[in-house]
Amino acid sequence: MADQKRKQQDSRAARTRRKIKRVSTERPRLSVFRSSKNISAQIIDDVQGKTLASATSLEKDFGKGSDKDSAAKVGKALADRAVKAGVKEVVFDRGGYMFHGRVKALAEAAREAGLKF
Repeated sequence: MADQKRKQQDSRAARTRRKIKRVSTERPRLSVFRSSKNISAQIIDDVQGKTLASATSLEKDFGKGSDKDSAAKVGKALADRAVKAGVKEVVFDRGGYMFHGRVKALAEAAREAGLKF
């Protein structure tokens, strides 16, 4: 059962990435990973294959990782780090997760902190 669910999630994530690659390759990609306890995000330059900035709820001062408040803190921290690295525009890769709850909170906080997508 868990194997089938993981295959479905991987399929949704691959479908999302195919759409993103059609849209744009000149902008970095903001990739989100969500587990039942934590959330993490990173900004990836696919052309060079490098991570430009990252943030996770496992870091200090983000609190419990399974709520919207900590997801918003992760989004704000990621946006601050990205702006320092010189990245202002990204493509949002939700990784097959629904744009709802913690993923939405992370995205909105990143937008408020200065990222455009």
